[in-house]
Amino acid sequence: MPRTKELIKGCQNGDRKSQYELYQQFSSGMMAVALRYSKSTLEAEDILQEGFIKIFENIKKFRGDSSLGYWIKRIIINTALNHQRSKLYLYPMVDVEDIKEGINSLSVDSLAVEDLMDLVQNLPTGCQVIFNLYAVEGYQHKEIAEMLEISIGTSKSQYSRARKILIEQIDKQNKWGNERFQ
Repeated sequence: MPRTKELIKGCQNGDRKSQYELYQQFSSGMMAVALRYSKSTLEAEDILQEGFIKIFENIKKFRGDSSLGYWIKRIIINTALNHQRSKLYLYPMVDVEDIKEGINSLSVDSLAVEDLMDLVQNLPTGCQVIFNLYAVEGYQHKEIAEMLEISIGTSKSQYSRARKILIEQIDKQNKWGNERFQ
């Protein structure tokens, strides 16, 4: 913790070495976050770069109310959301009760992490963003609705749609894999 305080102080004073060290410490983890909200590695790199610029510009505002990692993650998520907001296409709202999920949980045992990441990245943007916020980041639909300036029902609908698409894609991959080995 003492080293983290020194690192924060250095960044607050504009010390390039401290900024580099902070970037080295957090960039790979934040790249994983950016990838969850983007359609490509290039787009995720843009989000990461823009996010770290914001981090360095605003680090003087860091009060230590939360961990530095959490604070940085919030900035990266908000940067990704702002990046996606202009192209955020939300499907027409469907009553959540009308969507038959068929499976209570996604069966991802047979998928590698990279395969699951590809499936999530290929979701329609609105579904992708809401799926990540709810299923990965742990936000509640009310919080998501406030962040994206949408209704709670739209958040729930988009999440259900994302789950439905993912289940269909996983089922397709599982069927293809089973047929291949028969």
